Amino acid sequence: MRSTKSVCPECLAVIDASIVEENGKMILEKTCTKHGHFKDIYWSDPKQFRRFERYWHDGSGVMNPSGPDGNCPQSCGICTSHKTTTILANIDVTNRCNQACPVCFANASASGYLYEPTLSQIRAMMQMLRNEKPVPCPAVQFAGGEPTMRDDIVEIVKMAREFNFTQVQMATNGIKLSRSVELCRQLNDAGLHTVYLQFDGVTEEPYIKNRGFNALPIKLKAIDNCRTGGLTSVSLVPTLAKGVNDMQVGDIIRFAIKNMDTVKGINFQPISFAGRINKEERMEKRITISDLFRLIDEQTEGAITADDFYPVHFVVPISHFVSAEEGIPNIEFTVHPHCGTGSYLYIENGKIIPITRFIDVEGLLEYVDELALNGDKWIGKSLGKIKRIGSLISALPRYIDTSKAPKSIDVKKLFIDVLKEGTGEA
Repeated sequence: MRSTKSVCPECLAVIDASIVEENGKMILEKTCTKHGHFKDIYWSDPKQFRRFERYWHDGSGVMNPSGPDGNCPQSCGICTSHKTTTILANIDVTNRCNQACPVCFANASASGYLYEPTLSQIRAMMQMLRNEKPVPCPAVQFAGGEPTMRDDIVEIVKMAREFNFTQVQMATNGIKLSRSVELCRQLNDAGLHTVYLQFDGVTEEPYIKNRGFNALPIKLKAIDNCRTGGLTSVSLVPTLAKGVNDMQVGDIIRFAIKNMDTVKGINFQPISFAGRINKEERMEKRITISDLFRLIDEQTEGAITADDFYPVHFVVPISHFVSAEEGIPNIEFTVHPHCGTGSYLYIENGKIIPITRFIDVEGLLEYVDELALNGDKWIGKSLGKIKRIGSLISALPRYIDTSKAPKSIDVKKLFIDVLKEGTGEA
């Protein structure tokens, strides 16, 4: 059992909570003095839950927090209790939307008021993010509502590039992109890096349940227009719910592979229960990250398994290495170990090759961390920068099996380039 803090889902008061193993699942339990006992599935696989916990890294937080501790987490901004700097900031540029999705966590249409910050307010938000110390926030995503409802969304993207964000994203349902190649061109010219596209499946049924109508033709046309307009980094974002689209996980992956000239990633998001959804639907549709692992394994016939995935903070050793090389702090992905997960896939002759099949990622990143944290002791501080890279290049054959790697890439060069460019570019 592990103790933690949570909030009452009724009054949002901060309360004690416990994470326990029960009937082969990890369960979160908590009791509010006013609203009683609550219990829900946290992770469906205790083995994977513990594996992810092994790589826990705490960051040092920000040196210039927005204020002292108080009313955390509801309205403290980033106070001194937060262990991670802002990695990807979401800025809601409007709560207007041209859909009324039954599962919308933003509850955009039902709020009863208009939220739409001015350009000067958005500029101030981005300035605050870039002022964070010791590391400025490197990435921003514009969301809503539906950000393309604003006529000045192109200007907002240009503004973000003026602030030198290394990644500028826009979360969208794709309706306006599907109607205008010109809008896609304008966003590309303005410097948009990634279209974060709502994409629930490859047939009409998931859209009817999640969105209230068949939105699949809109998604396909939006992807085609992005391709034509030069926006060739689209990330598909399925809202995953049991009985809705959990049977299409493999098909979504295969669709992305077929369209990988434009689609560069998939971000599966288990359905959020913070908006328009009742308790009965929550229990019926609850799906966890470890459920997703099982679905991917089954629906790709073992081409991708749970062991090909690692928590987001697994790459923190790369940050340590880059910081040691540059002599300045670097962005660290020190998010909670059970918050998210990822893997990289290569496709060669139609075959899926997860990066873990040809790189000993655990051994390699452990060695990278040792070089970063102890390299000066081993090789002397004055020659540390030169010898650190040299030592890593010499060690790479121990961790990379080139016979199993895709023939179309130079894996060793790719990894060295990642370290030289830093985690922002990576």
